[in-house]
Amino acid sequence: MSAEERRESVIRAAITEFARGGYSATSTEVIARRVGVSQPYLFRLFPSKQAMFLAAAGRCLADTRRVFEEAAEGLEGEEVLHSMARAYQRLIADDPDKLLMQMQVYAAVAAAEAAGDHAFGESVRAAWLELFDSVNLALGAEVDGATTFLAYGMLANTLTSLGFPAGHRMWSGFYASAQPVD
Repeated sequence: MSAEERRESVIRAAITEFARGGYSATSTEVIARRVGVSQPYLFRLFPSKQAMFLAAAGRCLADTRRVFEEAAEGLEGEEVLHSMARAYQRLIADDPDKLLMQMQVYAAVAAAEAAGDHAFGESVRAAWLELFDSVNLALGAEVDGATTFLAYGMLANTLTSLGFPAGHRMWSGFYASAQPVD
């Protein structure tokens, strides 16, 4: 396996481990074990635990952006909105670690900010801006539409994280395409 392929496997493993344990509670040892490499080798690929976390966070947000872009391709108007909503619900149903990682990212950045580390979240904010811009463009460059779509997405993240099942009254204000996938 090449260093780039190994790096990819580390990012995938980091998403899984950080998603389940958070930034502070996840050791690089558990990531190395999941990948099947030594910790020293892990640090040849990434200079620090923070670099691994930020690479995993960036990948998670980039994957979400890509899901939205693919769902919107060739569509117009409200079809875009509904296609992106369905695609996102499928993403978090099929790969729950993507949702968990997003939630861990927000918590880690908030903790870093509270501790005075404002640089920690810079790459995450840049990735979020790219996500927002992509959604905004797909929805016809209407900032209100992108804001509303992503606000509902964050509410969907919260309800899903809290375990509200499909069909629960908490989902009643969502359009059908944004309902959880059973």
